[in-house]
Amino acid sequence: MTLTVDPTTADPTAEPAAAASAPDPRGSVPADGARLRVVPLRHWWRWAFSAVAVFVLAQLVWTLFANEQWRWPIFAQYFFNEAVLHGLWLTLWLTAVSAALGFVLGAVLAVARLSGSALLSSFAWGYTWFFRSIPLVVQLVLWFNLGYLFPTLGLGTPFTTDFWIVEFDTTRLISATVAAILGLSLHQAAYSAEIIRGGLLSVDQGQIEAAKALGIPRGRRFFRIVLPQAARAIVPNAFNEVIGLLKGTSVVFVLALPELFYTVQVVYNRNQQVVPLLLVAAVWYTIFTTVLSVVQYAIERRFARGSARELPPTPLQRLRSTLRRRGGSTRAARGRGIPVALPAHSVAALSADARATGGAA
Repeated sequence: MTLTVDPTTADPTAEPAAAASAPDPRGSVPADGARLRVVPLRHWWRWAFSAVAVFVLAQLVWTLFANEQWRWPIFAQYFFNEAVLHGLWLTLWLTAVSAALGFVLGAVLAVARLSGSALLSSFAWGYTWFFRSIPLVVQLVLWFNLGYLFPTLGLGTPFTTDFWIVEFDTTRLISATVAAILGLSLHQAAYSAEIIRGGLLSVDQGQIEAAKALGIPRGRRFFRIVLPQAARAIVPNAFNEVIGLLKGTSVVFVLALPELFYTVQVVYNRNQQVVPLLLVAAVWYTIFTTVLSVVQYAIERRFARGSARELPPTPLQRLRSTLRRRGGSTRAARGRGIPVALPAHSVAALSADARATGGAA
């Protein structure tokens, strides 16, 4: 650390060149005692784009209140309508059941894909390739019309149609609800398998080898070492798929299932109030998407505890920090300078140097 002599107490016979060449330890106070002005970095392009974003948002808000074609009284009338709530419940039920079945089957496919068996790995790859290649709406219609291909289904002699154990009528067995669950679940399983497989592969192989060397059983090794670390990569993509599945249930309107979107379609086809009814569906989808996003954020913070020394602040903590910083800046602007917080070890070192300099003088 370099120290300089205060020019007000310095020996007048000292050479001015030596005093001028010595750096100032305080950094912001030159030799003449005047304070430097600290100018913050200005982000002109950021300000410009922020102004455009605020303008667009203000224009949208103004349109929501100034345009009478939104027909907010009609929106309020049907928002808690019994038929709409029933369609919402069916949407949530289809999402929960399809997500559970899809991720369970996807986990099995992911493990099969990573197994040492060439047959299981090939089957898992083929399943993923097939169900990701066909659009969801095509799968739904195919499952609903499976009776045209197989009039009856059952158990009996293999490679024959002799179902002597048990036999079902395909049309009665696969109703619209069953077809929707089959289509959504099998389609979701193909994407879930790749998400889970990618999460498992993201774990450092050295940790698995170390666990094997320590003799940790395979089950404990998977659930206590591999899975918690893989969850950090799985959770964001998994919730993204669940949110997509929530909105993707609107596709089952082709099966005439009275979910949320199909219900509002039926209502606005009767009263011709298209925009308010579509707005009802949009708001309900937005509400539950927001709920899932909050749950995702909480789970991500839960699994991120071992990946960082200190967790990033929550939005509420950021807001409090911003308000506290703005309040501190306002108080500092009333004084002569801007206070700078130094670490404790730096303060101790500066104090020791000051005492040593005073003693030497």
